[in-house]
Amino acid sequence: MATPNLKITASEAEPIAAQFPLSEIGKAELKPAMPPINFLEALIAKGAYPDAIQFLARALPKREAVWWTCLCCRDILGKDGEPKLATAVQAAEAWVYKPNEENRRGAEKAGNAISESHPARWVAMAAFWSGGSLAPPSAPEVKPPDDFTAKAVTGAVLMAASLDPAQADARNKQFTDYGMNIAKGGNGRAAP
Repeated sequence: MATPNLKITASEAEPIAAQFPLSEIGKAELKPAMPPINFLEALIAKGAYPDAIQFLARALPKREAVWWTCLCCRDILGKDGEPKLATAVQAAEAWVYKPNEENRRGAEKAGNAISESHPARWVAMAAFWSGGSLAPPSAPEVKPPDDFTAKAVTGAVLMAASLDPAQADARNKQFTDYGMNIAKGGNGRAAP
């Protein structure tokens, strides 16, 4: 029985899984004509979180994928996060709430204000790379490759999970749970 609010519209997992290198566990779990949610559940049951994260980043619509990453970044930043990092996450959230050109360019500016590789930078860039042009507004259009958002989301979520190695396993599970909740039509947070 199909879930009415399912955000993953693909009917089979294989075409999505073909977009990145699966681990040996992922390869063993992937079956012909397997629905994406079933594949994700199998990956999670085996603890193959990097595969699940990469799969979710590609299977979710871009807006939902960026929202998922915002949730993960919020968890690692806490309430007193460094201002430029918090600003980047806020800019990505603004794009999620209202995915227009002004907010997309705001995410670009906020992401470029962070010089180091950090999940907050990559969530802002994921929003910027979601569509439109990579070139300045006055220049001829340069479309981003379609997988740029998924790659930025993957990097941000994996990096956010591993910033504190002692919490990496728990965060990988928690962040994957957020993504599954979104995939099933939720807001990323399980109901209390």
